[in-house]
Amino acid sequence: MGIGLRASGGVAEIVIDFPPVNALPVQGWFDLASAVTGAGADPDVRAVIIAAEGRGFCAGVDVKEMQRTAGHEALVGANRGCFAAFAAVYDCEVPVIAAVHGFCLGGGVGLAGNADIVIAASDATFGLPEVDRGALGAATHLSRLVPQQLMRAMVYTCRTVTAQQLLAFGTVLDVVPAPGLRPAALAVAGEIAAKDPAVIRLAKQSLNGIDPVDVKRSYRYEQGFTFELNLTGVSDAARQAFVDGQR
Repeated sequence: MGIGLRASGGVAEIVIDFPPVNALPVQGWFDLASAVTGAGADPDVRAVIIAAEGRGFCAGVDVKEMQRTAGHEALVGANRGCFAAFAAVYDCEVPVIAAVHGFCLGGGVGLAGNADIVIAASDATFGLPEVDRGALGAATHLSRLVPQQLMRAMVYTCRTVTAQQLLAFGTVLDVVPAPGLRPAALAVAGEIAAKDPAVIRLAKQSLNGIDPVDVKRSYRYEQGFTFELNLTGVSDAARQAFVDGQR
């Protein structure tokens, strides 16, 4: 359980495994950030895959951890951890492929939205339940996956979209049956790994440099409103209602 890492043939595969739903605790986000950054810094690695075990790719932050931790330590930690993990994916020195199956929610959208390439299983769905949890954030990353007005509707209503819808938008490279997800991701990673690594690393830098939105600054701005909701007590009440409903 935790963050796994294996590398072969120039491809590093980082695997999220936090049963039952891959809701990452605070330390999990920092461990993920460290794994992605370390893989990208390895001269033998030419592409990184982020995948997951279990029922879905990622259900976001561990809300139960927040509610059982006194004060705001877990809340601040989760916000910093998410920021670190999303930034690590974006800043990774080599291309990052998100291999998404099942649910991709909240922080999962942050990871997929900042990835260079997304490959999805046919059962994959994407969404931000933040409003129902009394929080805001990752609209920055959702807007890299869906058009602006759909992104707004998804934030306001907490609706999800399917992998097939994202395929139509061109933000998912391919949709495959669930058993073929890892092989499909490895195939694309292998294609990238076969290129000149010096060119690929500079290509990553150049593409980040021409992005129209500074994703780190934009996400940090969103996080400020989450803290405002916490100061008013709205977030705590919403999180507790979620936890109570899970029992």
